[in-house]
This record gives sequence, C-alpha cells and structure tokens, in this order.
Amino acid sequence: MSDQNQFRLLGQRRFAPFFVTQFLGALNDNIFRNGLVILVTFQGVLVAGMNHSELANVAGALFILPFFLFSATAGQFADKYEKSMLMRRIKLLEITLMIIAAIAFTSGSYVVLLLVLFLMGCQSTLFGPVKYAYLPQQLDTHELIGGNALVEAGTYIAIILGLIVGGATVAVSPESQALLGGCLVSVAVLGYLASRRVPQTRAVDPDITINWNAWSETWRIVGFAREKREVFLSILGISWFWFFGSAMTLQLPAYTLVILNGNESITTALLVSFAIGVGLGSLLCERMSGHRIELGLVPFGSIGLSLFAIDLHFAQPVAALTSVSSIGEFISRPGTLRILADVLLLGAFGGFYSVPLYALIQQRSERRHLSRIIAANNIINAIFMVMASLLSIAVLGMGFSIPELFIVLALLNAAVAIYIYRLLPEFMMRFLAWILVNTIYRVRPSGAENIPEKGPAVVVCNHVSYMDPIILLASVRRPMRFVMYYKIFQLPLLRFLFQHAKAIPIASAKEDERLMNAAFEKVDAELAAGNIICIFPEGGITNDGEIQRFRPGIEKVIARRPVPVVPVALQNLWGSWFSRSKGDGVRKVPGRLFARVPVIIGEPVVPGDVTAANLEILVRTLRGDRR
Repeated sequence: MSDQNQFRLLGQRRFAPFFVTQFLGALNDNIFRNGLVILVTFQGVLVAGMNHSELANVAGALFILPFFLFSATAGQFADKYEKSMLMRRIKLLEITLMIIAAIAFTSGSYVVLLLVLFLMGCQSTLFGPVKYAYLPQQLDTHELIGGNALVEAGTYIAIILGLIVGGATVAVSPESQALLGGCLVSVAVLGYLASRRVPQTRAVDPDITINWNAWSETWRIVGFAREKREVFLSILGISWFWFFGSAMTLQLPAYTLVILNGNESITTALLVSFAIGVGLGSLLCERMSGHRIELGLVPFGSIGLSLFAIDLHFAQPVAALTSVSSIGEFISRPGTLRILADVLLLGAFGGFYSVPLYALIQQRSERRHLSRIIAANNIINAIFMVMASLLSIAVLGMGFSIPELFIVLALLNAAVAIYIYRLLPEFMMRFLAWILVNTIYRVRPSGAENIPEKGPAVVVCNHVSYMDPIILLASVRRPMRFVMYYKIFQLPLLRFLFQHAKAIPIASAKEDERLMNAAFEKVDAELAAGNIICIFPEGGITNDGEIQRFRPGIEKVIARRPVPVVPVALQNLWGSWFSRSKGDGVRKVPGRLFARVPVIIGEPVVPGDVTAANLEILVRTLRGDRR
C-alpha cells in the first residue's frame, strides 16, 4: 500500500480524533432524524394538523434554516478562535440537545422534537466551517483529496448506521422511545470525548471583530467567496449537488410507500444504498485522481447523476401492485436490483462530483478567509436545498409522479452542468483529458512536486505526438497555457479542446510574423498573471522519434520575463496511434493502445541558467532511450 494511501491518515492524531468527532456527530444527526421521520411517516403521527408528507418537508426546512441564518456568524467564529476548543464546545452543546431530545422522545413531545431539530441545525451550522477549514491546516495539498474522501465516506457510513440504528430503536419499542433517547445521549458523549483528542489548530484571523448582523456579514462572506471565480463556481457546483441529492432523497420515503408499495425497512434499504454509493465514490476519488485534486471527475460525476436518475424512473415508472414488508420480499421482486443499483450509483457519482470540489475550495481559497468561505458555501447550499423542497412540492403539485420528478431533476442537472462547465472550461478540459489518457494510454507522471504550486513558470517538453498537450494537461494539476504550432491548433478534432484550454497558436516569422509576435505578447501576459506556460521548443512533432534541436524562442521568453523553467520528458509514445511513426498524419491503424506512458518532470531551472541548448540536454537526459 502506498505511503500516500488515504487510510494512513486514520492512524495519525492530526486526523483520527477529528474524523471520529465528525463521524459521531453525523451519526447522531441521522439517528435522530431517521427515528423522527419513521415515527412520523409510518405511525401516523400528526403535528399541528400536518400529515407525514407535510411534516417531512417542514422538518427538512427546520434543519436547513439555521445554515442560512447563522452560517455567517459561524464562519467568523471558526476563523477567529482555535478550532479544537470550538469543536469541544460544539460537542457539549450536542450533549445538551440530545438530553432534551431523549426526554421529548420518551414523553412523545413532537413539537419539542421539531424545536430540537432546528437547534441541531444550529449546532451543525457551527461545526461545518470548523470541519472543512480544519483539513487544509492539518493536511498537505496532496492529502486533501484523501482527507476529504474519508470525511465524505465517513459521513455516509454514519448515515447508514444512523438509518439502521434509528429505525431499529424505534421498531424495538414503538410505544416508548427510551432506547432511542439513550443512544442519542451516548453517541453525543462519545463524540465529546473524541473531540478532546483533536490537536490544537491555530486561529487564522484572531483579530477580526465579530459582526453580529447576519445579513450584512452574509453579503460580506459571499464577497470573499466570489474573489476567485473558480472557487465561487465550485461552491455553486456543490450547492447544486445538495439541491439534486436533497430533492432525490427527500422523496424516498414517499417513493417507497406510493410507488414501491413498501414499508420503512424498504426506505432504509434505499437510503443505505445511496449512502454506500457516496462512500464508495468518495473513497475511489483518491485512486482515480492519483492523490491529487482531479477536476475531471466533476463532469464525470454529473453525467452519472443524470443517467442513473433517468434510469431510476424507468426501473419503476408506475406503482407496484403487490406490497412488500421485508427486505427479502423486496429483493425477490423483479426489477428491485436495478432500483438498488441506480440508487447506489447515484451516490457513487455524487461522490465523484463533490469531493474534488470541496478539495478545490480548500486549496484555492485565501487561507485567512477559508472558514468564512465555507460558511458562504453552507449558506448557498441551504438556499439550494430550500429551493429543492419548493421545486419538489411544485412539480408533484402539478400532477407529476415521483418517478417523473426524477426525470425533471436529471434534465435540470444536465442543463446546470453544461452552464457551469461553459463558465469554467477547466472542469470540462480536465474531464476530456482524464478520459482520453485513461482510455488510450496509461499515463504515469513522476516528479509532479517540481511544478510550482503558485506563481508563473514555463514547462518545456519534447514533442512526440498530437496527444502530448492532453497528456501534459492530465499530468500537471495546475492549468497550463500551451504554445503550439498554429496548424496543429487548427486540427478539426482538437481545435475545440485547444481553444478552451486557452492555447496560444504560433507561427514562424517566415509564415506569419504578426502571429508570432502576438504569441510572444500573449505568453508574457499569461506569465505576468501568474500562470504556467507550456512550450514545445522543437517547433513541431518529431518525424523519427528523436528529440530535435530546441529553438531559441524560449530564451526570448525568459529574457523578457525571468521565471523558472521546468523540463519535462515524455516516454514511450513513439509508434503510438497519434505519433508520426507512419507518416505525417495520424496512424490509420491504432498502435500501442493502453501503453504505459511515463511523464518525467525534472527540477526547475533558474532563469539565469536557461538556454535552449541546456534545456535540450536536460530533456534528453530525462527521456533516456525510451522514445
């Protein structure tokens, strides 16, 4: 097992006590909420004249409302104060609330339970910014995907256990809920004990003055979130996932009752399938992304969400005629495995979608404002979740069935995804690169730590095939601007990709001097903006597999804008489908598919040592004899 494996974090104090603390908090939330929902839905409880369907939506709104009202204040607390102390105090609040809940469950005081649900939303509102801002302070950048994946997977394992424990404790004694109350208090106490082991994590902005005006502070922290376009669009993407997931999962109890003709155990089975899916998808993110933040997984996840929501509609489009009262009967009924698979895969693709977005926010946000940016994320999430409830009520009120609502959500998801990816092409670019290099080649980058995490740099690389820019795009996690020969830039199949990658077409002075000068101006502007430029100094794709003489254009770039230059060598591409081993064009017969393609990234060269000849020697040395 690699020393970078995410599971090693579970043995380290900087992560393990925090993980247990947040896990037990999520577990308690779900024991409480599931116990309450089952009592209301399947035992005919009425509160203020509302039936189970109305109560489910009211309960959802009560839990979400505090995220909208108090996230701004919570974000300020998380930036101003030391985080382990905040966690302990929040867990003490949880113990108090669970004692009140235990008394209310035992006495059947459902109005009090709804009040506790609202207060639990307040407690979760306080914990959210602390949780997500803690991770980038304790984990390295290459650990963020793994850490977030474990948190997401742990949360959904907690959901599974919460569903099981909540349902089981209600079923054991439907008339008296003392067992349920005892579980809630016990888990809260264990969570507090775990929080006492969380290491001290310094305040990132201890001098801020708390603004108690929630409205003005909300607009202020949303402004922090909007400072970086990719961060704000990632927040919108996460909020959309909460919209989609909330709208889907809120319907599952009624879907079970009306469409599947089942009982509470069937609802639990569906929710467990969804939670297992999210957990699996989250854990797979690290392996699929190579321990780095892979934004290409986000479009992959959104495609899966739409496809399996549509398939869930067709799996059971009308109400079942026969009722089922046990998991065994449900599984034996034709079509059930397809339903369970759809729900599980919806969860898995939700994991692919959300984990990279959380990691991107943590990586690219200003550290001093991170908790408040997370709070802004929670506020926008809450707004989207309320909108999901309203949309569901409106669509179902228009006479649509629940399976038809799934189709509506799938189509909306596709439309929103297209809109977001048009605003931020980096997501789609990385997706296309990730798909291509994982279906045609097995790309194996090494030395990625030599790419500067921030600031401008130039990457120089040997040029073996038409796929080289895409391979590099998939190997380097920072966005790159490619300088490429204008005729390759204009290739019909790749032009769309290069345009959205903001590639810079260039020609020789003999071919088009104006285009050449414009390219150098654009390169300098991109470096001035702190971006990475990739240049193929050979000036074209090799015709014999050997590295050609490096042209002096790189020297002109560095003379004008002194920045580090990173040499990179591509190996094992000569003779592949997109090389010129059979002539000037692409091979008609695919060759060397699925070949292992090492991408060797060397140490940066300081500007004073940059010459075309020196860089050529370095790239030749990195490549070795493997053409």
